[in-house]
Amino acid sequence: MKHTLLCVFISMLSMNTIMAQMLHDQIYMNKNIACGALMYGNSSWTNYWENSLKRDNPNIGKLSTESLSAMIAYGITKKINALVMVPYVKTQASQGNLMGQQGFQDVSLWLKAQVFNYKQLHGHATLGLSTPMSNYVTEFMPMSIGLGAKTFSARAILHYDLPSNLFISATSSYIVRSQVMVDRDSYLNGEKLVNSGSVVVPNAFDAMFRLGYIKKENQLEVFAEHFSCAGGDNIRRNSMPFLTNDMTMTAVGAYAKYQPKSLGVSAKVSYVIDGQNAGQSTNVTVGVLYLFKVK
Repeated sequence: MKHTLLCVFISMLSMNTIMAQMLHDQIYMNKNIACGALMYGNSSWTNYWENSLKRDNPNIGKLSTESLSAMIAYGITKKINALVMVPYVKTQASQGNLMGQQGFQDVSLWLKAQVFNYKQLHGHATLGLSTPMSNYVTEFMPMSIGLGAKTFSARAILHYDLPSNLFISATSSYIVRSQVMVDRDSYLNGEKLVNSGSVVVPNAFDAMFRLGYIKKENQLEVFAEHFSCAGGDNIRRNSMPFLTNDMTMTAVGAYAKYQPKSLGVSAKVSYVIDGQNAGQSTNVTVGVLYLFKVK
């Protein structure tokens, strides 16, 4: 779930064939070309998995998470791009007395590079860093707006061009997370009592498979993605989630983008079909994209 902006002059002719990019795709900005994006996201769930038990919670009802993110992608060269993202996040429960949270979450920076080209097969890699922008509450899950951990991530992308402007793509990444300080002297990690206010947050990995169509201003794709922590414990019966939990989610969805010239729009929808220590959420994101040349 996680984009700042610059404004300068636009060169319309130089951008007619350039399209906005994301972390997991094969699209790049040309040198000195940037794409700014403003995206609204909404994620909501009523049922969740407490360990492997699927249930609801009358003290929460429907949990909704809204986000407004600003992102910019910039072409350092034709094969190396930088991306920055800043999200503002708000949570809200439809029932009970749990107070929703809101604020700036984590600022993220990535470098994406083309590693090789061999006929229709292309390889790419991204390296990323993130750090919290504000001192938000992390141990008030699921109302917290984030985990509060600094992260380092590495992603590999394989993209294969098919006939008729179709493509398939597979990506995988590993996320290293820092420890997080909480406002308590001890906490439970599984059945073990840890006498410290420094919480070990599990590292994580994800993978995605995409099948799509891309030609000039149009991009359509369907995808399946999986996210899982590399270790961690489970939510205890009738307890709140905690930073140490092993969260796992498998989702399916679709993405579409239309960008005839400098201005474009995008939309993404996904649904969690299976999970552990996570909500069965429906996620919708819509965005406005704008290409410009940096002088």
